[in-house]
Amino acid sequence: MKSFYLQGRWEESKFTHSVVNPWNGEVIDEVCLAGADVVERAVVSSHAAFAQTRKEPAWRRAEMLNDIASRIEARRLEFVQTIVAEAGKPVVLAEGEVDRAAVTFRMAGQQALENDDHGVSMDASPQGVGHLGWVRRFPLGVILGITPFNFPLNLVAHKVAPCLATGNTMVLKPALKTPLTALLLAEVLHQAGVTPGQINVVPFGHEHIPPLLKDERIKMLSFTGSAAVGWKLKSEAMRMKVALELGGNAAVVVEPDADWKAAVPMIASGAFGFAGQSCISVQRILIHSSIFEDFQAAFVEHVRDKIPVGDPSNRETMVGPMIDPAARDKVIQWVEDAKAGGARELIPVRKEGRSVLGPVVLENVQPTDAVTEEEAFAPLAVLTPYNDFSEALARVNASKFGLQAGIFTSDLNKAFRAYEELDVGGVLINQVPTFRVENMPYGGIKESGFGREGLSYAIEEMTEPRSLIIRRG
Repeated sequence: MKSFYLQGRWEESKFTHSVVNPWNGEVIDEVCLAGADVVERAVVSSHAAFAQTRKEPAWRRAEMLNDIASRIEARRLEFVQTIVAEAGKPVVLAEGEVDRAAVTFRMAGQQALENDDHGVSMDASPQGVGHLGWVRRFPLGVILGITPFNFPLNLVAHKVAPCLATGNTMVLKPALKTPLTALLLAEVLHQAGVTPGQINVVPFGHEHIPPLLKDERIKMLSFTGSAAVGWKLKSEAMRMKVALELGGNAAVVVEPDADWKAAVPMIASGAFGFAGQSCISVQRILIHSSIFEDFQAAFVEHVRDKIPVGDPSNRETMVGPMIDPAARDKVIQWVEDAKAGGARELIPVRKEGRSVLGPVVLENVQPTDAVTEEEAFAPLAVLTPYNDFSEALARVNASKFGLQAGIFTSDLNKAFRAYEELDVGGVLINQVPTFRVENMPYGGIKESGFGREGLSYAIEEMTEPRSLIIRRG
């Protein structure tokens, strides 16, 4: 039974939660759940720790973050095995996540040594003459971090690392489907000498969140998860800063001037890797009508022959289980609804085992069908032809989401036009929207989010500028 991590100590409770392996349904472990009293102690602990962490010098924060990165690398196999077991993530992708998490902490260490301190030209207005101005960013205090199941290490790292880099503190609620990886990270934080109370890792139920959103000791909510939950939390978090990284139904546009044959495997991997359980997984594939039939045939052949499905512990597997049977059943119902409206299965639904869904490829889907309009979070892709570039851009924008989009073209003018016209947080040229590196600004508009992650951008979200104005004598 795994304890939670509070005030630099491991504690147990009488409440427990079973963590289930999505591949075989076996219970991996029991984790202790925090009740209301423990959640309150976590807030008290993080609030008290801030008096110390806000004063820690930059060199110390950087040293600690680099130490954390090294310790993650030293325990790489343990992290990988935990992610595969509790998330069902294919082992090669889990290895990539662990490697990225180490990079996230190392980059945060670099950011801790940099600052945005700058002077203000006070004499830019007559009233400012005779004054000196200076601006520095200061940490906020206690941050409530809520993370999802699909990247149980690196999405936790993207909250914890900038928190440590800025001297803030955090009460971290990991996803109850995948809490073991976050608790393993807590072991690393403890060994690296993180100030007791700075990062409290306490799995708890959703029922304890609403009171925290009204708690004046908590200065920020950093949430990654579904749009429905995220926007509801924001509406209740009246007096704190909020950063939301939510969902999407990412689109790819393939122009006839692109090297579309080279794009096929990239798009397939972006759509079906980890069973499509990423908010930037490729879901809508828009192909120019002049190449539609050729692209479709090549894409379907590649998916059937080159996208292995099955046990996530096998190194060749790309599509493992979905997180639970209910997630699979929901998407299968969406496919049935789309077929009733005229959609055609190019690769039909194929169920395996407890919760595996093989890649599904559809065409002739209506714009209002859930498989196009909503976030599938599943190994599902919809192919749609278009006649000109303007139509393609309009189709990308015809979504309530706006996270990232990919454009495959060799025409630089089209690339810049897409950059200027698409209503998304990131436009990727000759790359799938599933691509992300740790220091880029990451987040969306519309229902896809509010604020940005990525090390320096998260640090900006987690700090406030403060002015120093000095009147000369």
